[in-house]
Amino acid sequence: MSTDDDVLHEFGDGVARITLNRPEAANAIAPEARDRIIALLQQADADPEVRVVVLAANGRHFCAGADVTRIHAASSEPKRVGDGMRRIMGGAQRLIAAVLDCGKPVIAAVQGPAAGMGAHLAFAADLVVAADTATFIESFVLRGLVVDAAGAYLLPRRIGLQKAKELAFLGDKLSAQDAHDLGLVNRVVPPEELEKAVAELSERLTAAPTGAVALTKKLFNRSLDGDREESFLLEGALQDLQSYAHDSAEGIAAFKERRTPRYLGW
Repeated sequence: MSTDDDVLHEFGDGVARITLNRPEAANAIAPEARDRIIALLQQADADPEVRVVVLAANGRHFCAGADVTRIHAASSEPKRVGDGMRRIMGGAQRLIAAVLDCGKPVIAAVQGPAAGMGAHLAFAADLVVAADTATFIESFVLRGLVVDAAGAYLLPRRIGLQKAKELAFLGDKLSAQDAHDLGLVNRVVPPEELEKAVAELSERLTAAPTGAVALTKKLFNRSLDGDREESFLLEGALQDLQSYAHDSAEGIAAFKERRTPRYLGW
């Protein structure tokens, strides 16, 4: 295991685990920690040995969002037009994009409250496993802020426009079960079973054809922004591309031979 202040990173058995480690501050993410998470996601994307990424957190909270003490300090400094926009686009939005763009499946293990950017960090993951003690809240309106950290992109696509507006306008807290019912969470388990549930999903994904999963992730994410013609074209192109992969040949051979495929991830 390697440590860089507020973020822990470990790798084993095909799983890269990124853990927020600032429990005394509810795992609020400072700029340095944010940049490290982005770098680790990019590293996982490029490493053929990594088959799945797990985002987790130590302590009672998953993530309280951005470090508001840093935001408050910055707000006291002289402002120029566009400074805030550049800060958000180069910071919180870049973090969420790193999760969405990571070529490996990303699992969020949410054990407690996730607020603002912390909630979006979970929602950007491909699979979300939550303890029944977890909660999610769009906290921006409670602080007099416009939703950021890609919330205006993620929420309407995840749960529809009307419900997204309700959460963003009112700042109501969602229980893990409510989030599951809305489709924001894949599994809800007792806290003591969270690690087991994440491990089971990780094990299945490390045995999957990682390249095919990556291209499917790209197809699904892109389908939310394109029209039918573009989606059909991209689907055909990526299906053709994957047909040259080792795992494609292995999957077909295993089916014909009636055996379990042995995928290598490429």
